[in-house]
Amino acid sequence: MPAFSHPDQQRLACDPGLDGKDRMTERHHASSEATEFHDDIIYPATLPFVLVHLACFAAIWTGVTAEALVLCVVLYVVRMVGVTAGYHRYFSHRSFKTSRVGQFLLALLAQSSAQRGVLWWAAIHRHHHLHSDTELDVHSPRHHGFLYSHVGWIFARRNDEVDYSTVPDLTRYPELVWLERHPYVVAAALAVGCFLLAGWPGLVVGFFWSTVLLYHGTFMINSLAHVHGTQRYLTGDDSRNNWWLALITLGEGWHNNHHAYQRSTRQGFRWWEIDPTYYVLRVLSWFRIVWDLGEPPPDVVRNERRLGRKVVEKAAHQIVHSYPVEKIAAQVRAAWAQTPTWEELKEKLRSAGAGAETLLAGIHLPQLPSFEEMRRHVEQVFAHAPTVSLDEIAERARALLVQAVAVRLLDGPEPAPAG
Repeated sequence: MPAFSHPDQQRLACDPGLDGKDRMTERHHASSEATEFHDDIIYPATLPFVLVHLACFAAIWTGVTAEALVLCVVLYVVRMVGVTAGYHRYFSHRSFKTSRVGQFLLALLAQSSAQRGVLWWAAIHRHHHLHSDTELDVHSPRHHGFLYSHVGWIFARRNDEVDYSTVPDLTRYPELVWLERHPYVVAAALAVGCFLLAGWPGLVVGFFWSTVLLYHGTFMINSLAHVHGTQRYLTGDDSRNNWWLALITLGEGWHNNHHAYQRSTRQGFRWWEIDPTYYVLRVLSWFRIVWDLGEPPPDVVRNERRLGRKVVEKAAHQIVHSYPVEKIAAQVRAAWAQTPTWEELKEKLRSAGAGAETLLAGIHLPQLPSFEEMRRHVEQVFAHAPTVSLDEIAERARALLVQAVAVRLLDGPEPAPAG
């Protein structure tokens, strides 16, 4: 992908007066200005990605040697650790600590996968967790479709640059900023090394095959891990645990676990949930190369911790969407139409403004579920991911349902006169 396509971005590349954070911030603003009116899904930076895939077919002419296949497997596993331990668990979530030298080496390993810079990767991923499976999520299968969530989103111009102010803990390191400005240097050097080591088969099979496999292994966490699998924890999104994805991605397939407690370095919460990335980091911790590995608290593992306000809110909205709000509003409107107090009640609703929810809650509306009925419904909907926060979800869901009905009553048609 072109590193700098805007004049201001070219200035950022050579202006020595900017420190790392200022350089990243100005680069973001320059990119926003350049792309404000050009939100094409496919644009010229697609070409390198397509060429990497097409290069894999060159094996027809170079042949596939045993040496190249071994190189392919080794590079896939080692660089997947760079993606999972580096891009994800360290740079995105800071779930463990290492030295500055260790951090730089981890960044080199991560960027050898040719998945752009660690700052861009971390900023995109933090944004994903902030808005997981909402319309603001850059790669949600629920809102954008499976193919777009798997690969299409990386070609959306609006995602080409991100808000680097969301990763101030990373932009303060000049060496990481340099790598961000030259995201493919490490991968290119590795490609040359593969050629020197094993010739053309080493380049095509060893490097390009493993790179494409890395791409789609990583992308499957964005797509498949939000579509197929099981949900042990209520997280307010579609994240799922998938054992075979965990094998392919060295532990990242325990995605619902991860969304339940992002601070944990270990994503396989149970002993039988295989997490090779965690095993590697645990061994490194024995030699103090890394330390302070995050662990999930026992109450989280046992699903006994109360949900945060944000998750309760998302779960409550999901419950409300399962009710026929328009139908309930019509039933209420029809019931009120049989009384001479409709205009008075409507005026009270209008004058109540934000207090309409309280006003309606105090009126006997048999069409609305009681708290007990709502709680039973919540328990049924989330039976696959039991939580101790059922009361909070039911209470908030009922308030939202009453509010939604009130809005439709105010904006809906006048009821027919009685008789």
